[in-house]
Amino acid sequence: MVTKADEQAAAARTPAPQVWPTLRAKDARALIRFLVDAFGFEETVVYGEGERVDHAQLSWPEGGGVMLGSVKEADADSWPLRPGSFGAYVVTAHPDELHARASAAGAEITSAPHDTDYGSRDFAARDPEGNRWSFGTYPGEPRSSSSAAGS
Repeated sequence: MVTKADEQAAAARTPAPQVWPTLRAKDARALIRFLVDAFGFEETVVYGEGERVDHAQLSWPEGGGVMLGSVKEADADSWPLRPGSFGAYVVTAHPDELHARASAAGAEITSAPHDTDYGSRDFAARDPEGNRWSFGTYPGEPRSSSSAAGS
């Protein structure tokens, strides 16, 4: 059993997230509401006027997050990502509860909760823009001492 002290010690060794997946949306404000309501992301900041979102940061309660904005005209977009083409794996300690929340909020479940052969409990969903989200307990492999030290 992992204790609170173990979690705190691990958090102290883990660097702050420096990789932020990004996506574009046709209706960024609606996508933000969906990601908050269905999956539990936290709206950290949203910049833009009216329905346009120039930049938004949604934080994941268990660490990390995503950044997103409204799709722009191709000629005016220095970051031309197609809406609905994003995919992410998000680590959660509570995949079954999150699956129930996502289902209740109307998320399209593409893979029901299941146990994997590598020891994770996962499920997958698609948001209204068509982006694919996989949630599970697999946190990745621990960093080696040499990579953690920057070698």
